[in-house]
Amino acid sequence: MTENMVTVFLAAGETEAQQVRSFLEAHGIPVVERGEALRFTHGFTMDGLGQVELQVASEMADRARELLKEADEGMFRLDADDAGV
Repeated sequence: MTENMVTVFLAAGETEAQQVRSFLEAHGIPVVERGEALRFTHGFTMDGLGQVELQVASEMADRARELLKEADEGMFRLDADDAGV
């Protein structure tokens, strides 16, 4: 699965990587992570250490970027009614 992979997001650590990965996978886009092993032992990013590249198959890259853009623009926010509050 690692051939023809494209980086669609650069996360600043493992926590952010898992959030974005879960979001994309919930929309049917499998994700592969690429990064230094230090991200598992250190909870911060310094000079690129701890960064995680999230990669998807090249044929899914446009859709993944579109979803990430929509999320960044707030299109996936829940109202109080939607959240059951």
